[in-house]
Amino acid sequence: MNERPIVILTALDLEYQAVRKHVADLRSHRHAAGTRFEVGRLTNGGCPVALGLVGKGTHPAAVLTERAITEFAPFALLFVGVAGALWPDINLGDVVVATHVYAYHGGTSEDDGFKARPRVWEISHEPDQIARHLYRSGSWARRLPEGAAVPKVRFGPIAAGEVVQDSRISAHAQWIRQTYNDALAIEMEAAGVSQAGHLNRSLPTIVVRGISDRADGTKVTSDGADWQARAVANAAAFATALAQELALEPHYGRPAGAAGKGITEGVRIIARDHAHVGMQAGNIYGDITITQPAGAALDLAAQLTELRDRLSRALKNQEVDEATFAAAEEEIAVAAESLSQGTGHGRRTAMIALRKLRGLLADVTDLAARVSYVIAAL
Repeated sequence: MNERPIVILTALDLEYQAVRKHVADLRSHRHAAGTRFEVGRLTNGGCPVALGLVGKGTHPAAVLTERAITEFAPFALLFVGVAGALWPDINLGDVVVATHVYAYHGGTSEDDGFKARPRVWEISHEPDQIARHLYRSGSWARRLPEGAAVPKVRFGPIAAGEVVQDSRISAHAQWIRQTYNDALAIEMEAAGVSQAGHLNRSLPTIVVRGISDRADGTKVTSDGADWQARAVANAAAFATALAQELALEPHYGRPAGAAGKGITEGVRIIARDHAHVGMQAGNIYGDITITQPAGAALDLAAQLTELRDRLSRALKNQEVDEATFAAAEEEIAVAAESLSQGTGHGRRTAMIALRKLRGLLADVTDLAARVSYVIAAL
């Protein structure tokens, strides 16, 4: 599990609350300039999260995104909220993952008309691939509100500017359609967020929007039908599932501002049962290799059996709940079965299962440390 946090930002309180429902163990974090964030971990997964509200518009979004990046040194950034659809085949409630963000206000005014000079930011390849895989797997839908229909997830460009578009026939609407006719949706903050991510050593930045209106003059009607809340619930479900998948990937490079405070105030390592501490540090960026003394080959099957026993004791001592226990047992079983195959693919599958196990047990220090030891040996 990548223990650097992921930053998730929203523009509206409604959007913030939708994401907040997926975060546990929340506590307030005050920036020196007065900005209030909340930090915690995603429910049912354990990925560290810093949650912030930036308000409406490109400019405040850019400033507060930069502030969040500097403060938390995240491994990735998500911007989550609602948007207006630009095409009639896009349904209310659909989720749009931005493959490109157009800052559509750039241009030059000449005697023969206005010429567009847009800025464009493209999603990084790896997050794009992870998002598409998550969509194909359908596993993200488990985070939707109970009884909610599963919406379509679409991948395509989003147009971002300072205008609330609510007309299909206005001059502005016609210009957007003519100049950015591959854009699926329109909103007001993604350009500022994307610029801030780009300027911080191309920090992976993903914009996820739920379609709450059609940007065609019917916004009042769709808002009255509570489509904002429904759309952002869908977007928050996909975004938080994506955050968890991103956290399971190898560490990204250290971004600008990595000397920020982050979420962790300190590190406490407990070595028990003749265990040894291979490394003790605060924030670690990049990979770590811990070697064993010669002749000390680790019996992985025996270690997994010991993990099962420790997990059972943790349940008995109420250190883990029933749901966490069941999920952890399942990951141990996957790791054991995969290792028994004796293949490279089996070892890779076991590694993924052990990383998930470490995330599930992140709050039980000695268990999580033991899983890390097995991962290092593997």
